[in-house]
Amino acid sequence: MRHRVLKYKLNRTTSHRKALLNNMALVLIKHEQINTTLAKAKNLRPFVEKIITLAKNGSLASKKKAFSILKNKKIIEKLFTNIAKRYETRKGGYIRILKNGFRYGDMAPLAVIELVDRDEKVKGLDSGPVQKKKQEGETKPEESVADSEEKKQDQVVDKKVSEKELKDNQEISKKLDKKIEKPRNF
Repeated sequence: MRHRVLKYKLNRTTSHRKALLNNMALVLIKHEQINTTLAKAKNLRPFVEKIITLAKNGSLASKKKAFSILKNKKIIEKLFTNIAKRYETRKGGYIRILKNGFRYGDMAPLAVIELVDRDEKVKGLDSGPVQKKKQEGETKPEESVADSEEKKQDQVVDKKVSEKELKDNQEISKKLDKKIEKPRNF
């Protein structure tokens, strides 16, 4: 029986649920605001608040404990330097959950979960690899080599086709055209 068990199971196995919470906690600390379903947001809040409380302690042991949970050095540094200093005087309630309508496909309730005194500039920074825009006149040396090889191969193929084969192909195409022009009687 599940009497007095208050955690959400989220229809996942234990390992999947732990991985989900770890990843969502990493993203929440990195961007300080994320969109998710309401059930996941409610499950994530106590998980992240305990980690922020660890960071406020600031000891080496709490740093190791936070690293054993999150496993990301950059996020741990941000947590212990920026976020812990931001919430020094606050005794709890570091996270806010705002309801955000319903998802189109399955009408699941959505929510925005964010840190209370978040930095507006952080959202969306370092989301992934930045792709350089390719300018019109700029070509990579690999592409130019590949293009020149293709042109050479086309020229070789043109030379290999003999005149006799060309005449045969033309005769076959004429015969096909004549067959198509003749009406068929059924």
